[in-house]
Formats: sequence, C-alpha cells, structure tokens
Amino acid sequence: MDCGSLDLAGRVALVTGGGGGIGRAIAICLAAHGADITIVDVVPERCDEVAERIAEHDRAALTFPADVTDTDRVRAAVAATQERFGRLDILVNNAGGVSRRPFADQSERSWRKHIDLNLVSVLAATSAAIPMMVAGGRGGSIINVSSIEGSRAAPGYAVYAACKAGLNNLTRTLAVELSDHGIRVNAIAPDYTVTPGTRGNVTGPVDESKWIQPSPAQQDVIRRRIPLGRPGVDAECGHLAVFLASSMASYITGTIIPIDGGTLGSGGWIRSRDGDWVLPPDIAS
Repeated sequence: MDCGSLDLAGRVALVTGGGGGIGRAIAICLAAHGADITIVDVVPERCDEVAERIAEHDRAALTFPADVTDTDRVRAAVAATQERFGRLDILVNNAGGVSRRPFADQSERSWRKHIDLNLVSVLAATSAAIPMMVAGGRGGSIINVSSIEGSRAAPGYAVYAACKAGLNNLTRTLAVELSDHGIRVNAIAPDYTVTPGTRGNVTGPVDESKWIQPSPAQQDVIRRRIPLGRPGVDAECGHLAVFLASSMASYITGTIIPIDGGTLGSGGWIRSRDGDWVLPPDIAS
C-alpha cells in the first residue's frame, strides 16, 4: 500500500505575496519539504529575507519583486520561473488584501483595486502557469488562498468577500477543466491569522519586535469567537499547503478547506463569559 509522501524534492513552486504572513510561511514550508521557490512580493526586502530562509533548507530561491495588480509583471514572474528552473509544479495564489468600509461608502476606484488585487491577479498567474504545467506533462497543484469570508456574509468587506466567493468557484471550475492534465486545484480558507498585516506591520521588512499586540479585551473576544480559542498561526497554512501540493493529496481537487479554528463551522455560536456556547443576543451572559 502506498501511503504517500510529503516530499516535494525536485518540484518548483511560485508563491505570490510570498514575502510576508501566510505567503511567507507557505514558501518556507514548501522549501522545507524540498521545493525550490519563486517569491513574488511587492516589498523587495521581504523577498530577500524569505530567500535567506529558503537557503537555510538548501533550496534555491528566485526573488521577483512585483505588484500583482500589474498583470504583465505577474506573467513575467511565471516566465522567469520557467527560465530559471525549467518547470513549474506548484502555484500558490496568495497575494491579496482588504480595507474595511461599508459598501455604500466605497468608491469605484476602491472596488477595482480590491478586484485587481484579490481576483484578477489570480487569473493572471493561473492563466500563465497552466500552459507551463500542461507542457511539462507532470500535472501540478494550484493552491488558492481564499478566506472564510467567501463562504459567509462579511459586513464592511463586501467587495473582498465577493472576490473570495468568486475565487472559490474558480477553484472548483478549474479543478474540473484541468483534471485531464492531472492538475489539481484547491483553496485554503483562513480566518483570523497572526501575520505582519494583522499586527500593523503592513509595509517594509517583517519586524516582529514592532508588532502591535492585542489588548486583553481583544484576546478575550478571540478566545470566545474561535472554537479552538486562539488565532491561527501562519505556519499552519504552510502545513496545509505542503499537504495539498504533495502526493498525499493526489486525489483531492476542487475543495475549499477552512483553516479557521472551527469558526465557520460554529455558525455564529460564541462562548459566553461563563464558557457556555450561546447565540447572540445571549452573548452578554
């Protein structure tokens, strides 16, 4: 019986938004299991830092600073991967972002910025990667980083949530379209995860010493809202990406996997201060 393996030796991955947070963790975890990595990120210093971490695992890294809303640069990153490594086996569409405001207060410019960042960049990278994977004849794994906001209402994040819902459907559709080529397409859907962005380190190099820490009140809200009682850790998304890229997931495609500590599954149930599971408005108890 073949029990599969997490070994990614000889494979090449491209990770968008790979310089910080979830993308950084995914890039490093893939390298730790044997893959060479192209790191695409808007902050050059972050690309360089992740390349250093990848070198610690004796893997090669290609740094490609780019704003993924520039689709020409996204396609150039895929082409550069082919030139450097001669193949592409794993594409991680991680780059994205959001700012909160009611939809009625959001400008068309803001809509388009969110759509370009969270959805169009994925279309560009994927459309460029597919011919390379098909020509290679080895199949491949495309991993989209979605959000549980794509599966529930998200007040204040309407356009972002719409992009993630679209990304989920794109994942399922491409899984069917690409199945004859052995290319698997899946998505991971995090909720609140500790990243530089959630700690106020939104620009410049990642520097944990300068991160804003949650107050005791904020920590209590997290404990009560998330069934596992804590925020996610970026490396946990990296672990899931390694699994999806590996032979252990060889029969998994078209899935959207929540990695959220149980938040989506809880369906609005929240811990009371006494530790009981309640539905609002009983949360005050």
